[in-house]
Amino acid sequence: MPLIHIIVLALIQGLTEFLPVSSSAHLILGGKILGWPDQGLIFDVATHLGTLVAVLVYFRHELMDMTRAWLGPVVSMSDRQHRVMSIYLLVASIPVLFVGALAYDAVALYFRDIRIIAWTTIGYGLLLWIADVRGARKYELEQVNLRSAVLIGLAQVLAIVPGTSRSGITITAGRFLGLTSDAAARFSFLLAIPTIAAAGGFGAWHVMTGEANINWFQFGLAMIFSAVAGWVCIAAFLALLKRIGLMPFIIYRLVLGLVLLWIVL
Repeated sequence: MPLIHIIVLALIQGLTEFLPVSSSAHLILGGKILGWPDQGLIFDVATHLGTLVAVLVYFRHELMDMTRAWLGPVVSMSDRQHRVMSIYLLVASIPVLFVGALAYDAVALYFRDIRIIAWTTIGYGLLLWIADVRGARKYELEQVNLRSAVLIGLAQVLAIVPGTSRSGITITAGRFLGLTSDAAARFSFLLAIPTIAAAGGFGAWHVMTGEANINWFQFGLAMIFSAVAGWVCIAAFLALLKRIGLMPFIIYRLVLGLVLLWIVL
Protein backbone atom coordinates (compact mmCIF):
# COMPACT_ATOMS: atom_id res chain seq x y z
CA MET A 1 0.00 0.00 0.00
CA PRO A 2 1.44 3.44 -0.93
CA LEU A 3 2.60 5.62 1.97
CA ILE A 4 0.01 8.34 1.33
CA HIS A 5 -2.79 5.74 1.42
CA ILE A 6 -1.61 4.48 4.80
CA ILE A 7 -1.40 7.95 6.34
CA VAL A 8 -4.72 9.25 5.01
CA LEU A 9 -6.75 6.12 5.77
CA ALA A 10 -5.18 5.70 9.23
CA LEU A 11 -6.06 9.31 10.05
CA ILE A 12 -9.62 8.77 8.81
CA GLN A 13 -9.97 5.63 10.91
CA GLY A 14 -8.50 7.23 14.02
CA LEU A 15 -10.49 10.45 13.73
CA THR A 16 -13.84 8.74 13.11
CA GLU A 17 -13.59 5.60 15.30
CA PHE A 18 -14.81 7.44 18.40
CA LEU A 19 -17.16 9.92 16.74
CA PRO A 20 -20.84 8.94 16.26
CA VAL A 21 -20.44 9.21 12.49
CA SER A 22 -19.36 5.71 11.29
CA SER A 23 -15.70 5.08 10.49
CA SER A 24 -16.63 2.45 7.88
CA ALA A 25 -18.70 4.99 5.95
CA HIS A 26 -15.76 7.38 5.89
CA LEU A 27 -13.26 4.76 4.78
CA ILE A 28 -15.54 3.69 1.93
CA LEU A 29 -16.30 7.29 0.95
CA GLY A 30 -12.61 8.18 1.05
CA GLY A 31 -11.72 5.17 -1.07
CA LYS A 32 -14.44 5.99 -3.62
CA ILE A 33 -13.47 9.65 -3.91
CA LEU A 34 -9.75 8.93 -4.17
CA GLY A 35 -10.15 5.77 -6.24
CA TRP A 36 -8.24 3.62 -3.76
CA PRO A 37 -8.81 -0.14 -3.27
CA ASP A 38 -9.96 -1.74 -0.02
CA GLN A 39 -7.26 -1.39 2.64
CA GLY A 40 -7.21 -5.08 3.56
CA LEU A 41 -6.88 -7.11 6.74
CA ILE A 42 -3.42 -5.92 7.80
CA PHE A 43 -4.51 -2.29 7.76
CA ASP A 44 -7.65 -3.10 9.75
CA VAL A 45 -5.63 -4.86 12.45
CA ALA A 46 -3.07 -2.06 12.67
CA THR A 47 -5.65 0.71 12.97
CA HIS A 48 -7.71 -1.27 15.50
CA LEU A 49 -4.62 -1.65 17.66
CA GLY A 50 -3.83 2.04 17.18
CA THR A 51 -7.26 3.19 18.32
CA LEU A 52 -7.04 0.73 21.22
CA VAL A 53 -3.81 2.39 22.32
CA ALA A 54 -5.50 5.79 22.03
CA VAL A 55 -8.40 4.93 24.35
CA LEU A 56 -6.11 3.11 26.80
CA VAL A 57 -3.86 6.14 27.07
CA TYR A 58 -6.70 8.65 27.35
CA PHE A 59 -8.54 6.71 30.09
CA ARG A 60 -5.38 5.41 31.79
CA HIS A 61 -6.28 6.96 35.15
CA GLU A 62 -9.76 5.40 35.19
CA LEU A 63 -8.32 2.04 34.15
CA MET A 64 -5.63 2.21 36.83
CA ASP A 65 -8.30 3.00 39.43
CA MET A 66 -10.33 -0.04 38.31
CA THR A 67 -7.23 -2.24 38.48
CA ARG A 68 -6.25 -1.03 41.94
CA ALA A 69 -9.81 -1.59 43.17
CA TRP A 70 -9.46 -5.29 42.33
CA LEU A 71 -5.92 -5.72 43.65
CA GLY A 72 -6.80 -4.69 47.20
CA PRO A 73 -9.70 -4.69 49.63
CA VAL A 74 -12.64 -2.34 49.14
CA VAL A 75 -12.01 0.48 51.61
CA SER A 76 -14.03 3.31 50.10
CA MET A 77 -17.09 4.03 48.01
CA SER A 78 -14.76 4.95 45.16
CA ASP A 79 -13.22 1.47 45.20
CA ARG A 80 -16.66 -0.08 45.10
CA GLN A 81 -17.71 2.12 42.16
CA HIS A 82 -14.59 1.24 40.19
CA ARG A 83 -15.12 -2.48 40.77
CA VAL A 84 -18.75 -2.25 39.73
CA MET A 85 -17.91 -0.20 36.62
CA SER A 86 -15.37 -2.77 35.45
CA ILE A 87 -17.97 -5.52 35.86
CA TYR A 88 -20.54 -3.50 33.94
CA LEU A 89 -18.09 -2.95 31.08
CA LEU A 90 -17.32 -6.66 30.85
CA VAL A 91 -20.99 -7.64 30.96
CA ALA A 92 -21.88 -5.04 28.31
CA SER A 93 -19.15 -6.44 26.03
CA ILE A 94 -20.46 -10.01 25.96
CA PRO A 95 -23.33 -9.60 23.43
CA VAL A 96 -21.25 -8.01 20.65
CA LEU A 97 -18.37 -10.44 21.14
CA PHE A 98 -20.71 -13.43 20.95
CA VAL A 99 -22.75 -12.22 17.96
CA GLY A 100 -19.70 -10.82 16.22
CA ALA A 101 -17.92 -14.16 16.35
CA LEU A 102 -20.95 -15.92 14.86
CA ALA A 103 -21.79 -13.32 12.22
CA TYR A 104 -18.31 -12.23 11.12
CA ASP A 105 -18.33 -14.01 7.76
CA ALA A 106 -21.92 -13.02 6.97
CA VAL A 107 -21.25 -9.35 7.70
CA ALA A 108 -18.10 -9.32 5.59
CA LEU A 109 -19.94 -11.00 2.72
CA TYR A 110 -23.36 -9.32 2.71
CA PHE A 111 -23.33 -6.08 4.71
CA ARG A 112 -20.42 -4.07 3.34
CA ASP A 113 -22.58 -2.80 0.48
CA ILE A 114 -22.41 0.97 0.18
CA ARG A 115 -26.23 1.21 -0.04
CA ILE A 116 -26.60 -0.50 3.32
CA ILE A 117 -23.97 1.75 4.85
CA ALA A 118 -25.70 4.83 3.45
CA TRP A 119 -29.08 3.90 4.91
CA THR A 120 -27.68 2.88 8.29
CA THR A 121 -25.73 6.13 8.45
CA ILE A 122 -28.95 8.09 7.88
CA GLY A 123 -31.27 5.89 9.95
CA TYR A 124 -29.11 5.72 13.06
CA GLY A 125 -28.33 9.41 12.70
CA LEU A 126 -32.05 10.13 13.00
CA LEU A 127 -32.28 7.77 15.97
CA LEU A 128 -29.44 9.62 17.68
CA TRP A 129 -31.31 12.89 17.11
CA ILE A 130 -34.48 11.49 18.71
CA ALA A 131 -32.51 10.17 21.67
CA ASP A 132 -30.71 13.45 22.17
CA VAL A 133 -33.90 15.52 21.95
CA ARG A 134 -36.17 13.28 24.03
CA GLY A 135 -33.66 11.71 26.40
CA ALA A 136 -33.36 13.01 29.96
CA ARG A 137 -30.06 14.38 31.22
CA LYS A 138 -30.04 13.21 34.82
CA TYR A 139 -27.46 10.43 35.17
CA GLU A 140 -23.69 10.76 35.27
CA LEU A 141 -21.18 7.99 34.57
CA GLU A 142 -21.02 6.95 38.23
CA GLN A 143 -24.78 6.33 38.17
CA VAL A 144 -24.73 3.72 35.40
CA ASN A 145 -26.43 0.56 36.68
CA LEU A 146 -26.49 -3.06 35.50
CA ARG A 147 -29.70 -2.60 33.51
CA SER A 148 -28.26 0.36 31.59
CA ALA A 149 -24.98 -1.47 30.95
CA VAL A 150 -26.78 -4.53 29.57
CA LEU A 151 -29.05 -2.47 27.31
CA ILE A 152 -26.13 -0.42 25.97
CA GLY A 153 -24.24 -3.67 25.38
CA LEU A 154 -27.18 -5.11 23.45
CA ALA A 155 -27.42 -1.93 21.38
CA GLN A 156 -23.72 -2.26 20.54
CA VAL A 157 -24.52 -5.48 18.67
CA LEU A 158 -26.18 -3.36 15.98
CA ALA A 159 -22.79 -1.81 15.22
CA ILE A 160 -21.76 -5.10 13.57
CA VAL A 161 -23.55 -3.75 10.49
CA PRO A 162 -21.25 -1.18 8.83
CA GLY A 163 -22.51 2.39 8.88
CA THR A 164 -24.18 2.05 12.27
CA SER A 165 -21.21 3.44 14.24
CA ARG A 166 -20.27 1.67 17.45
CA SER A 167 -19.89 4.89 19.40
CA GLY A 168 -23.02 6.33 17.77
CA ILE A 169 -25.36 3.49 18.74
CA THR A 170 -23.98 3.16 22.28
CA ILE A 171 -24.27 6.92 22.87
CA THR A 172 -27.80 6.76 21.45
CA ALA A 173 -28.72 3.99 23.90
CA GLY A 174 -27.13 5.90 26.74
CA ARG A 175 -29.10 9.05 25.95
CA PHE A 176 -32.37 7.08 25.76
CA LEU A 177 -31.55 5.68 29.21
CA GLY A 178 -31.12 9.16 30.68
CA LEU A 179 -27.34 9.53 30.68
CA THR A 180 -25.93 12.96 29.99
CA SER A 181 -24.12 13.28 26.66
CA ASP A 182 -20.76 13.31 28.43
CA ALA A 183 -21.59 10.22 30.52
CA ALA A 184 -22.93 8.32 27.50
CA ALA A 185 -19.79 9.16 25.50
CA ARG A 186 -17.41 8.17 28.30
CA PHE A 187 -19.15 4.85 28.89
CA SER A 188 -19.10 4.24 25.12
CA PHE A 189 -15.36 4.92 24.93
CA LEU A 190 -14.57 2.69 27.92
CA LEU A 191 -16.75 -0.01 26.37
CA ALA A 192 -14.68 0.31 23.19
CA ILE A 193 -11.65 -1.16 24.97
CA PRO A 194 -12.76 -4.82 25.14
CA THR A 195 -14.63 -4.53 21.83
CA ILE A 196 -11.72 -3.10 19.84
CA ALA A 197 -9.29 -5.46 21.58
CA ALA A 198 -11.41 -8.44 20.51
CA ALA A 199 -11.74 -7.20 16.92
CA GLY A 200 -8.03 -6.47 16.68
CA GLY A 201 -7.15 -9.79 18.28
CA PHE A 202 -9.39 -11.68 15.87
CA GLY A 203 -7.74 -10.00 12.91
CA ALA A 204 -4.29 -10.55 14.39
CA TRP A 205 -5.06 -14.26 14.73
CA HIS A 206 -5.79 -14.42 11.00
CA VAL A 207 -2.50 -12.64 10.32
CA MET A 208 -0.48 -14.90 12.60
CA THR A 209 -1.99 -18.05 11.08
CA GLY A 210 -0.63 -17.02 7.71
CA GLU A 211 -3.80 -15.76 6.03
CA ALA A 212 -2.11 -12.46 5.19
CA ASN A 213 1.45 -11.26 4.60
CA ILE A 214 2.63 -8.39 6.77
CA ASN A 215 4.83 -5.37 6.10
CA TRP A 216 5.93 -4.30 9.58
CA PHE A 217 6.85 -0.77 8.54
CA GLN A 218 3.43 -0.14 7.05
CA PHE A 219 1.77 -1.87 10.02
CA GLY A 220 3.59 0.31 12.54
CA LEU A 221 2.95 3.49 10.58
CA ALA A 222 -0.79 2.81 10.34
CA MET A 223 -0.91 1.99 14.05
CA ILE A 224 0.92 5.18 15.08
CA PHE A 225 -1.16 7.53 12.92
CA SER A 226 -4.46 5.95 14.00
CA ALA A 227 -3.39 6.07 17.67
CA VAL A 228 -2.51 9.77 17.57
CA ALA A 229 -5.64 10.63 15.60
CA GLY A 230 -7.80 8.54 17.95
CA TRP A 231 -6.47 10.27 21.06
CA VAL A 232 -7.04 13.71 19.52
CA CYS A 233 -10.54 12.63 18.49
CA ILE A 234 -11.52 11.51 22.01
CA ALA A 235 -10.20 14.66 23.65
CA ALA A 236 -11.78 16.98 21.09
CA PHE A 237 -15.13 15.19 21.06
CA LEU A 238 -15.55 15.26 24.85
CA ALA A 239 -14.63 18.94 24.89
CA LEU A 240 -17.00 19.80 22.03
CA LEU A 241 -19.91 17.92 23.64
CA LYS A 242 -19.97 20.44 26.47
CA ARG A 243 -20.12 23.36 24.02
CA ILE A 244 -22.12 22.28 21.00
CA GLY A 245 -23.76 18.96 21.96
CA LEU A 246 -24.52 16.15 19.52
CA MET A 247 -26.54 18.02 16.90
CA PRO A 248 -23.64 18.94 14.58
CA PHE A 249 -22.63 15.28 14.42
CA ILE A 250 -26.22 14.25 13.71
CA ILE A 251 -26.45 16.71 10.81
CA TYR A 252 -23.10 15.52 9.53
CA ARG A 253 -24.31 11.88 9.55
CA LEU A 254 -27.38 12.77 7.52
CA VAL A 255 -25.32 14.67 4.96
CA LEU A 256 -22.77 11.85 4.75
CA GLY A 257 -25.52 9.26 4.20
CA LEU A 258 -27.04 11.33 1.41
CA VAL A 259 -23.63 11.72 -0.24
CA LEU A 260 -23.16 7.94 -0.13
CA LEU A 261 -26.58 7.43 -1.72
CA TRP A 262 -25.68 9.97 -4.40
CA ILE A 263 -22.49 8.01 -5.16
CA VAL A 264 -24.52 4.81 -5.53
CA LEU A 265 -27.09 6.40 -7.81
